[in-house]
Amino acid sequence: MFALMVVVVAVVVFATAGVAAGAGGTLGDVAGDPLPLDGHEGPVGAADLAEVRFPVKLRGYRMDSVDSVLNRLGDELATRDARIEELEIALGVRPDADTSTEY
Repeated sequence: MFALMVVVVAVVVFATAGVAAGAGGTLGDVAGDPLPLDGHEGPVGAADLAEVRFPVKLRGYRMDSVDSVLNRLGDELATRDARIEELEIALGVRPDADTSTEY
């Protein structure tokens, strides 16, 4: 009985060491380091956002990649909002003087 326990423990220890050393294959390639949407020109659409993949580091996503996408989207939303406001004023739907909004 003791010999069986020694054999089982030895198999578990050597199997763990073999996996830790890389035996049995490796994980797939990690996403590259380029920032998402970095080379994208023009407005960002829903299809572009569906394709965004953030590089993963030891403790989660790379903050600079996420910040880059959020800053880009914030700028584009501000541009679109300004354009919508401009068109509404031109159509007479929104008066120009009423720009103060209370929350």
